[in-house]
Amino acid sequence: MTARKLGFGGLMLCLQLVSSPAAWAQLSEAARSAVLISTNYEVLPNITYGIANNYELKLDVYRPTTAKALTPVVMMIHGGGWVQHEKEEEVLSLLPYLEMGWAAVNVEYRLARVSLAPAAVEDCRCALHWIGRNAKKYNFDVSKIVVTGASAGGHLALTTAMIPASAGFDNGCVSQDDPKWSGPWTDPTPNVGAIINWVGLTDVADALHGANIRSWVVSWLGSQPDREELAKRLSPINYVRPGLPPILTIHGNGDPIAPYSQAVRFHEALTKAGVRNQLLTIESNTHGDFTDEQTLNAYSAIREFLLKSNIGPVRGPQ
Repeated sequence: MTARKLGFGGLMLCLQLVSSPAAWAQLSEAARSAVLISTNYEVLPNITYGIANNYELKLDVYRPTTAKALTPVVMMIHGGGWVQHEKEEEVLSLLPYLEMGWAAVNVEYRLARVSLAPAAVEDCRCALHWIGRNAKKYNFDVSKIVVTGASAGGHLALTTAMIPASAGFDNGCVSQDDPKWSGPWTDPTPNVGAIINWVGLTDVADALHGANIRSWVVSWLGSQPDREELAKRLSPINYVRPGLPPILTIHGNGDPIAPYSQAVRFHEALTKAGVRNQLLTIESNTHGDFTDEQTLNAYSAIREFLLKSNIGPVRGPQ
């Protein structure tokens, strides 16, 4: 069983096996931190955050049980070209944020086999609304929401935080806890504090034709008659404007899946618009399969970027 497939329950069991005093003394500082995560966090799996096309959309909440103040929250979105994978595969990617004492929301969305584009974008926008509506219940600090993901998850992190409600992708989020609710919908989108984009496409239209065509982009858009215009509407590059949250893009300069040239164009457009952003270029010919050293350096950059965005770590699970 690989670490990625272990799942949070299996991870917790492994950590509990080393929690005796004798074993504790032999643990490294990193291992001790992992044990503390296992004993100071509550996991609330498979909460329904919406229903679309008769499909129940689920998310998992991880929250520190002893926090004395509102906690920053990371919204994690899995990758897979919008056509495969599931949220459970991203559990271990949450650990750097849990180690900082944050809460986390791990989100699933409709894949292409369930619903074509723009379903995935709509779902993630609705998950962000859910975080805002449930902030008080779960002790989230809505002034410190970070949206992140890799590959398709990186693209969705960008669209979730960048696309305005006026674009029309929030219409499916019209749901209220009160079954008797009626009248105008007043559910403003929470302001995102920062976006961490790992190797995500920023120009979907560019990957629909020509030299950069990608089969999974074609599969996601399908044969919809408006797919050309839809691809533009789903491209983060077309929503660059002043006032966006800080954006950190992490990308390999030889990425064979998501063209590095898109990351460069995106960075240049953000800079021109006056948006605080950073392009962390990794010397790699992979699609995010970086070396251990490169990955550690990336997380160091993330931590520094978030500190400069006034979203620092909580001093351990409180």
